Amino acid sequence: MEKIIILDFGSQYTQLIARRIRELNTYCEIKPYNKFPHGEEGIIGVILSGSPYSVNDPQALQCDLSEIRGRYPLLGICYGAQYLAHTNGGRVASSKTREYGKARLVWHDDSDALMKGVRNDSIVWMSHGDSIIDTPDSFRNVGSTADVKNAAYRIEGEETWGVQFHPEVYHSEDGKVVLSNFVMNICGSKGAWTPASFIESTVQQLREKLGDDKVVLALSGGVDSTVAAVLLNKAIGKNLTCIFVDNGLLRYKEFENVLASYAHMGLNVIGVDAKEHFYKNLEGVTDPEKKRKVIGKGFIDIFDQEAHKLKDIKWLAQGTIYPDVIESLSITGMVIKSHHNVGGLPEKMNLQLVEPLRLLFKDEVRRVGRELGITQSLIGRHPFPGPGLGVRILGEVTPEKVRILQEADHYYIQGLIDNDLYDKVWQAGAILLPIRSVGVMGDERTYEYVIALRAVNSTDGMTATWSHLPFDFLGSVSNEIINKVRGVNRVVYDISSKPPSTIEWE
Repeated sequence: MEKIIILDFGSQYTQLIARRIRELNTYCEIKPYNKFPHGEEGIIGVILSGSPYSVNDPQALQCDLSEIRGRYPLLGICYGAQYLAHTNGGRVASSKTREYGKARLVWHDDSDALMKGVRNDSIVWMSHGDSIIDTPDSFRNVGSTADVKNAAYRIEGEETWGVQFHPEVYHSEDGKVVLSNFVMNICGSKGAWTPASFIESTVQQLREKLGDDKVVLALSGGVDSTVAAVLLNKAIGKNLTCIFVDNGLLRYKEFENVLASYAHMGLNVIGVDAKEHFYKNLEGVTDPEKKRKVIGKGFIDIFDQEAHKLKDIKWLAQGTIYPDVIESLSITGMVIKSHHNVGGLPEKMNLQLVEPLRLLFKDEVRRVGRELGITQSLIGRHPFPGPGLGVRILGEVTPEKVRILQEADHYYIQGLIDNDLYDKVWQAGAILLPIRSVGVMGDERTYEYVIALRAVNSTDGMTATWSHLPFDFLGSVSNEIINKVRGVNRVVYDISSKPPSTIEWE
């Protein structure tokens, strides 16, 4: 399979580069800056990412490009462009005028392969404090901005380019054209990596890998585990058993509704009501991280108990996706964050692990799901935290608080659906605050809970802006929650973005 390799020097935009290349129906992989997969087949080009470092810093990240340059087409972006110049005898120094944000790019060579179809004087997105002051003799300048002379260049005698702007960022008007020129025209990608081709190759690989072995998969009701289940079902059919655990922290009537949806899809699903087990173990627990651990351990215990009732299981399937894989390793190879799916299960159950979605971003998972014929009601669902409502109930979790939050969240989400707002929001949910406020209902004074409503827009959850929902809708849903949910007398709306706030409150 043809692929582009992105060497990551720690840029906040590295995942975005990968997403843009995937949008060109070209497969790509992100690797730490010093972990180039020498000897791998199918590599058609290499991209060097940006970095929070300056090339002049003592701790600047460095890699050996001697076996890459001249062998593969190469594109350096921001730090990558500066690194190429710096290591070839050029001079990179702090700019008199630092460029952050929009700038206008003027091309100097209409025949350059990287700029074909790019409009002259188009807007590009800059994010750098250093600039390439002097370039080596073999570097040919192909683009400048008002403040940066060497905004884009090509190295003569090889297919190597460098750009100081970020073509992967939405604000770079013709950024996708630049990336397309590199990936499709210079690297020669056939653009054949589509949802249909992914399904065909993955199903074949799963059949070869699993044979007649039996597989167990933990369903959550979310997009990732659902698509993983349908892919595996397509590959191995009756040899797949899915377990869906009700931990008492799911959305309103989700256990029943999701089981009904899966039954229509022909999946072999075992539903387990374990609410009381989780409620008991959560008694008195208020620390968010402790709650996560209690919920995680409870899930492992219940899943392990149910899986052992099955015979001859050899594989555990997970809905791990590509951001999980990337975030589990830093650019130095150290673990930053472990997978959130069912950590600990493979070791405990002595099972091999199969992750059919580990190559995909979230939006690609949805595209594959649609290609598989999964209904929009499942594919279009908003992300939901692994610990469920346990991290949307601030403080101790009790059955009564779960009841209050499930009902409030139901009226909120249903209101978004009824007003054609659900698909315009990336993620929404209600949060039960650990405070009570004074209210008046009828002629009586009340002292009840406060519900916070949260809605954000994002592409991948790494950054997010709060959604500007209509005031009339917020007023209407607030009234409905207060009137219909016993125990609530106040509703507020969260207008915080990420960063500095996170999407979830815990």
